[in-house]
Amino acid sequence: MPVVDATPTTLDGFGRLVANPGECPIEIVQWPSVGSRPIDPGTGDEAGTTEGTFVSEWSGDILYGRNEAVGGHYILAYAREPEAARDDHTHAPERMLLWHANYHPDGGQLFFPLDRRPFYVPLALPGDDVTPEKFVCFRFDGQQGLYIHPNIWHEGVFTLSGTQRFFDKQGAVHARVSVDFAREFGCLLEAPIINDA
Repeated sequence: MPVVDATPTTLDGFGRLVANPGECPIEIVQWPSVGSRPIDPGTGDEAGTTEGTFVSEWSGDILYGRNEAVGGHYILAYAREPEAARDDHTHAPERMLLWHANYHPDGGQLFFPLDRRPFYVPLALPGDDVTPEKFVCFRFDGQQGLYIHPNIWHEGVFTLSGTQRFFDKQGAVHARVSVDFAREFGCLLEAPIINDA
């Protein structure tokens, strides 16, 4: 994946930088109609939001994510091929290998760095015809957060080393549509980790 600095220009279409998480509204998408009759006005978008801490943590070669807002625990990425990954060392990762991504059709999502350290977020624009080539890895300096629009492909937030905490706020329905790069495309998405800290 190309790695680019997150700016208002580079994030256009994906989302936006956030300086104050308390002033960032979360878009909620109305439940879709499955037939010819429309959803009644004022309904289908009442689940609201949920929030909590998202923890991104390297354990050896494995980057784990824990999302308290939705009770999720995930493997976000690897520092080496998954079959060779170990969690019994403390060597700093030099790259990340992304195996999975998803999007939320029910609403947007906010990640705000509580520890104010740099982080990465891989993103791709909407569409179920997504391919590995459509992903861009955005680099954040840790002073601002990221708001992602509904339907934007992503996979959590990636600390560059150690453990990092983020305030997370997202649609409470938490619908997910996923892509598994290894199964669908026979590859993993790679980005070098450049840690200036």
